[in-house]
Amino acid sequence: MTTLLTKRAATGALVGLALGDALGYPTEFHSVSSITDRFGPWRGLQLPTPALVTDDTQMTLALARGLRTAMDRGVLGPEGMVEPVRQEFIAWNRSPENNRAPGNTCLRACDLLERPGLPWQDASQIDSKGCGANMRVAPVGLVPGLSEEQRAGAAQLQSALTHGHPTALAASDLTAHAVRLLAEGAEPAGLVALLRSYALENRSHYHERWLGDLWTRSQDPTPEHFITRGWDECLGILDRLQDALRSPSPETDPCLATGAGWIAEEALATGLLSFLLFVDEPVTALRRAACTSGDSDSIACLAGAFAGAHLGADAWPGEWADRIEYQSELATLGALWDA
Repeated sequence: MTTLLTKRAATGALVGLALGDALGYPTEFHSVSSITDRFGPWRGLQLPTPALVTDDTQMTLALARGLRTAMDRGVLGPEGMVEPVRQEFIAWNRSPENNRAPGNTCLRACDLLERPGLPWQDASQIDSKGCGANMRVAPVGLVPGLSEEQRAGAAQLQSALTHGHPTALAASDLTAHAVRLLAEGAEPAGLVALLRSYALENRSHYHERWLGDLWTRSQDPTPEHFITRGWDECLGILDRLQDALRSPSPETDPCLATGAGWIAEEALATGLLSFLLFVDEPVTALRRAACTSGDSDSIACLAGAFAGAHLGADAWPGEWADRIEYQSELATLGALWDA
């Protein structure tokens, strides 16, 4: 089994998600035919110049900085994590660089997170399961030394600060778990089965220590009922993903099999499908994810995180990795967590 240290999984995942994000930035909101009309065959998609990213990478870095601050202060827990991550999200929201078509849920929630005295649970958009929560969660899967409870709680908490829908929480947890499994050397061929088992194990487990009374903002009668809704939607999309992998069709838009990716569980599944179609061809996986009819930058961002966690830093062409926006911070964080 390749170790995290020798393959530099954290660096690979962080650079990969940024590359996918930049590759999908110009293709988002376009049909596959209009993408190929403009850029040529999808297998030839090239990293734009300059290689600018979107809010997906910006918020990933915000979360990463918040986690680093929290863990510098002691053992990671909900009390120590909320404030640094909240402050990073507010800083991102205020930043003049936040001009890359950010999601409305993130903008609304971040505005509310800034209100003095307002519990973060009241800022959370309880009905939103947009992909904005799991597109940024990879750092939770890459930080070393966390218990399974810490990793799951942190993944769901970072989602809940903006996207409070139970499916957003479950999809974020699954995304972080997938990144961790791949970083630790899990075989991609067995990944969907591992994720399905994890979902079933956690199906009725509400992380009250991390989420507090978030569930009471919904119409659910109990916290278990609340969180089970989210896991069941994720189990449904994992079934669709498994079906797609039984008869893989690399030349077909992955969104047709597992959804357009605007919502959390579809972004997870379509990002995974793009990666699993080309396990040993990470750049091809990014190109396939970016040439899709859905939320191309988020799908490719997730595909890049999975591929980079699996193959490590050497997965990416040096010429691409060297000129991706925020390259220095991505490399610094990657080196910190790889060490």
